[in-house]
Amino acid sequence: MPGSTVVRLGSQRAQALGCVLPHCSPPAAQDRGWGAGAWGRSLQTFQGPKVGGPTEMLRGMYLTRNGNLQRRHTMKEAKDMKNKLGIFRRRNESPGTDKVMKSFKPTSEEALKWGESLEKLLLHKYGLAVFQAFLRTEFSEENLEFWLACEDFKKVKSQAKMAAKAKKIFAEYIATQACKEVNLDSYTREHTKDNLQSVTRGCFDLAQKRIFGLMEKDSYPRFLRSDLYLDLINQKKMSPPL
Repeated sequence: MPGSTVVRLGSQRAQALGCVLPHCSPPAAQDRGWGAGAWGRSLQTFQGPKVGGPTEMLRGMYLTRNGNLQRRHTMKEAKDMKNKLGIFRRRNESPGTDKVMKSFKPTSEEALKWGESLEKLLLHKYGLAVFQAFLRTEFSEENLEFWLACEDFKKVKSQAKMAAKAKKIFAEYIATQACKEVNLDSYTREHTKDNLQSVTRGCFDLAQKRIFGLMEKDSYPRFLRSDLYLDLINQKKMSPPL
């Protein structure tokens, strides 16, 4: 029947792309380079209303190029992120968050320093916000969220609270099939799991270092080439606001 043919063709295409359908499974974390949680969120984002068959579910999701999965993002998504951060000039600044963020907006000289290292970028409040916005457009914000969770964890003083927070971080980011699973090798995952038997402030150090290195080699260089960053370092060339 024509309908069944469409379903079969849709399923075959789904298997080729590695998408989540009744008889498919998502690609392994080490193959895709980003967490299982991000896979689920990206699938939900692109699916839209639950209507139609597998072919409709696949439409606009992923393209294959040179054997690698590449996500397709619209210019509107990046533009929305920029507008939320107040990077583009606006005549009427909205109160609240935008006004606060504007107070942290760097000069072009300050923004240029972010290109020296990822550490300098993350130490700047506006830089951190812009980088996080960029990661959201790539559906890989769980890497930065995990790194920030580890930083907050180190500030906990109570041993009881530390143990509870450690379990929460592990369950959310490190455990297999975690909702925001980050891409860690099996040794680091098991090493971190063992550390939970006797929780200390350094129990996530290795995992945090691995994820920092992943961002440093992967998403950070792409951020430096993004419009989000280039608009900041070239803001002197823009005409002054009215």
